[in-house]
Amino acid sequence: MSGKREIEIWGDGQQTRSFMYIDDCLYGTKAIMASDIIDPLNLGSDELVSINQLVDIVEKIAGVTLKRSYKLDAPKGVRGRNSDNTLIQARLGWAPLDRARRRHGENLPLDLR
Repeated sequence: MSGKREIEIWGDGQQTRSFMYIDDCLYGTKAIMASDIIDPLNLGSDELVSINQLVDIVEKIAGVTLKRSYKLDAPKGVRGRNSDNTLIQARLGWAPLDRARRRHGENLPLDLR
């Protein structure tokens, strides 16, 4: 929190990860717990977001521009990873809410009792 508006990115920023809204995670977890499924299931987002895209999102939300410093010799992990939701979609009909619906303010109806 130095106020310098700089960010160090390990690698070239093109490595991808998937992120999920917490309510999607809770809704999916509740669906699994309420089912009779005992086999492992993936629960996650299948949408890939690059680290550069993530910084773009943060900049837009914060209303700032960050100076990006790429540390190409730093550990960066695998190039990309996301969740294969084929099984959970087939068995429980679960998928995270898509971005277009999020953009229009739609949320999941959560009943976590």
